[in-house]
Amino acid sequence: MAKIGVFDSGYGGLTILSEIRRVLPEYDYLYLGDNARAPYGTHSFDVIYRYTLQAVEYLLSQDCALVILACNTASAKALRTIQQRDLPKINHQSRRVNVLGVIRPTVEAVPAISQTGHVGILATPATVSSESYVLELEKISEGLRETGDGLQVTQQACPMWVPLIEAGEHESDGAEFFVDKYLRELLGKDPEIDTLVLGCTHYPLLAAKISRQLSSISSRPIRIISQGSLVADSLKDYLQRHPEYRDQLSHGGSCRYLTTENADRFAQSASLFLDQSVCAAHIDL
Repeated sequence: MAKIGVFDSGYGGLTILSEIRRVLPEYDYLYLGDNARAPYGTHSFDVIYRYTLQAVEYLLSQDCALVILACNTASAKALRTIQQRDLPKINHQSRRVNVLGVIRPTVEAVPAISQTGHVGILATPATVSSESYVLELEKISEGLRETGDGLQVTQQACPMWVPLIEAGEHESDGAEFFVDKYLRELLGKDPEIDTLVLGCTHYPLLAAKISRQLSSISSRPIRIISQGSLVADSLKDYLQRHPEYRDQLSHGGSCRYLTTENADRFAQSASLFLDQSVCAAHIDL
């Protein structure tokens, strides 16, 4: 029987995994972090695609029927190419498998949340430059325009947030400075933003700081959207609609952790994201 694979370039995908296991605890999971080559956000499209495909192929070789790219950069830069170019060949040769991302489930929730239609995206430079959130929200906005509504999307790259989080400095004064800096830059572009998407799976660790800073910067209430619960609920719905994948999955409730980095270091850092201790194994991609 098959597992659900969850992949991230680093540790942030653990926030997605945690929510998926909360909503779907019965399945078996295999988490892979390409920590040795993180962060992906500074790499070119070709490198991100190659690294992501290597991880996907490894997870599929370990009997994963579904792979979740719990990484916004990989979802933005590599998912569509893998789905269109690589999956047809894989599915032709073996059992039915699929690869899903985290951006689409996130943007689908936005219209029901935003009252003003002004949406802010906080993300890595690679995700911002891909304009994946803008493009997906524009697709949704086209349908809303028929009813006189629409969405105005403003992006802000936050290059310092992931390094601070992975260094364990997200509670520091330095993190406070960079949270304030990027929020002010974003709201300076559009003060009418009422909905803020955390477009990186690391960013929930900064959510409390972001919320506090917003209250001091903006007089209007701003709703913060984290991805974990949205992706988990979307996956639950997907499995209900696609028994060809659901029926392959084993029901042991287990989870294994793999990393391309030192396994002990991964286990130590993972506790920041999972609030529990884990055991990990090292692999090479």
